[in-house]
This record gives sequence, structure tokens and C-alpha cells, in this order.
Amino acid sequence: MTKNSQKIRFFRERIPTFSCKTGCHDCCGPVTASSEEVSRLPVKSDQEHDEALAELNCPYLGENGCEVYDERPLICRLFGTTPNMPCPEERRPEEMIDHRIELKIHDFLVETRQILL
Repeated sequence: MTKNSQKIRFFRERIPTFSCKTGCHDCCGPVTASSEEVSRLPVKSDQEHDEALAELNCPYLGENGCEVYDERPLICRLFGTTPNMPCPEERRPEEMIDHRIELKIHDFLVETRQILL
């Protein structure tokens, strides 16, 4: 397991979860993800990426929501778990993410090569 894989795993275990509003995809816009995270996702064509971007969506947003939910990038997992990235529907976990972990995640995002999804 690579160092980045270990960090991703560490962060995922520390990001609280909550239930989204059924049918809401307000936070599923274009995002970036580390090369390590992207390598875990199914390959999408340039056309699929272009079509999603034209709609300001993620290429992994399907008719029934996120098609890669279990492998979704860290940035997607952060939405709604911090006051810095609130859920548009005002959903949130019982306890928000620890601010120190959030800062470490943001540092990781800055330090790693990011790819637009």
C-alpha cells in the first residue's frame, strides 16, 4: 500500500457520515481528486467528461446518484461535514469533522496531483 493510499484510508476513517436528501445532487459538481483516488474509479471517456462538465456535474453522477459512492474522493466525502463546505440542504452528521483532520485533508489535496473529474 502506497503512502498516499494509507493517508486516504486514514482520512476516510475520520470523515463522519450522514444521510443525504434522496434525489439531491447539489454537491455533485465538477471536483478534483488525487491520482491515487482516480485510479480506483472506472475510466470515463473524454466525451463523458466533457458532457458532465458542460452540465457542471461529475461524470460519475448517474440517474440514481453517485455511481462510485464507496470510492468517492475525499473532497466529496467532506461536503456537509464541515462548516467550510455546508450541505445546501442543511444536512450534516451528528458531529462535524475534527478541524485538525480537515486541515490535514486540505494539505493532502494541495500536496498531491489533482485531476478534474
